[in-house]
Amino acid sequence: MQTDKELDARGLNCPLPILKAKKALADMVSGQTLKIVATDGGSVRDFQAFAKQTGNDLLHQESTGGEHITVLKRR
Repeated sequence: MQTDKELDARGLNCPLPILKAKKALADMVSGQTLKIVATDGGSVRDFQAFAKQTGNDLLHQESTGGEHITVLKRR
């Protein structure tokens, strides 16, 4: 999946992946996509809740090899 920006949140624990994603999304324009790669297992649920709370679209999530990939679309 092609994205506009990628955030490496590997090795970071909650709440840092969410905080870094929030900052990255603030610098983006509406409709752009952000790919986040995290190793914190809780990030999957965290990003689902984050998308609902902020109105950003959760486009994709997958977990492979201990990495959790989330793609968000800026509202």
